[in-house]
Amino acid sequence: MTPELMRAMGAFGGGLCATGEVCGAVIGALAAIGVAYSRSSPEEEEDFNKWVLGHKFQKRFRKEIGNGSILCRDIAGVDWRDQDQRENFHKGEKFLACRDVTANAARILGELFEENGL
Repeated sequence: MTPELMRAMGAFGGGLCATGEVCGAVIGALAAIGVAYSRSSPEEEEDFNKWVLGHKFQKRFRKEIGNGSILCRDIAGVDWRDQDQRENFHKGEKFLACRDVTANAARILGELFEENGL
């Protein structure tokens, strides 16, 4: 991962810039799928495996990690607009749980890549 890509992905934390929307681990996984399967120029043909893997990833994430959701606010249980909740998140166990969410999302992604020969 390049430093530029690392910085670009940082804005997705907290569910799209701390709005509680889609979990940053989901966005990161979908970005990795895009890197692996999307075209790099308009002349190339699309590889529709990106849609298939993207759907499989989201289905497994919802089932194995998100208790049916891909939304950060549902998974982390934080109202990111509330300063006290944000501060408590970073000081407590929820922050560590988020780390585990990210690790498990990476595990699912790795398994899907292995199943597809990457």
